[in-house]
Amino acid sequence: MRAGALARGLPVVAALAGIAAVWYAISYLVLPPDQRFLLPPPHQAYGTAVSNASIMGPMLEGLGRSILVAIIGLVIAVVLGIGWAVVMSQFGWAEKILYPYAVILQTIPILALVPLIGIWMGYGFPARIAVCVIIAVFPMISNTFFGLQSAGADAHDLMTLNRATRAQRLFKLEFPAAVPSIFTGLRTAAGLSVIGAIVGDYFFQQGAPGIGGLLRVYTQRLSMEPLLTAVTLTALFGVVFFTAFAALDRAVVGRWYGSNPRGER
Repeated sequence: MRAGALARGLPVVAALAGIAAVWYAISYLVLPPDQRFLLPPPHQAYGTAVSNASIMGPMLEGLGRSILVAIIGLVIAVVLGIGWAVVMSQFGWAEKILYPYAVILQTIPILALVPLIGIWMGYGFPARIAVCVIIAVFPMISNTFFGLQSAGADAHDLMTLNRATRAQRLFKLEFPAAVPSIFTGLRTAAGLSVIGAIVGDYFFQQGAPGIGGLLRVYTQRLSMEPLLTAVTLTALFGVVFFTAFAALDRAVVGRWYGSNPRGER
């Protein structure tokens, strides 16, 4: 077990060491001393921010707000996406009407919708959640819809022979068949919800700022040490969020379905 953990952790450590080496090389070998403020070396960037409570305090508070936005947005996206997919799977006319709107949500650049969201919902907390939902909902729709349609024809014939109702067919056949695909969509949506939270924080500044709002402030001020620290925290936030749902995916799907193929779209 210890050897397996070491084998999994070694590539991560090697990647981090490589990033640090490239960072130091750019700071000391590429940038002249009078431009080194553009990319201060890691020990200077992190040391300056971490040792200053007036920087780290607001940054951690903003990170907490962004985590809250991501969680709320993800929950709404999951509920909305599964409901959307169920309606489409049960009614052919609903699929023809609703699926194009799902594709539109996925293909329209979120930056094109930001001004409209701000005008309609204001520039505070609800607008941030709306951006998060729009970005994260499509994987839940597409993967759930694909999973609900993945049950075999023989299983459907058996349900027909037993005169199963639409609800019985849905909950006893289609939903169990869709569980691997639902968790695939959840894993993807979790990563996208982090992006949505950061984007929403960056553009909607009313109220207490999230980590995305602080990124905007640090960029405008050219405060490179806090900016690099905030970018690192944002990356860690995304990695932890994605990893948590990937672990949940493996635990649930692996326990119920073993090594059976997973449905993905």
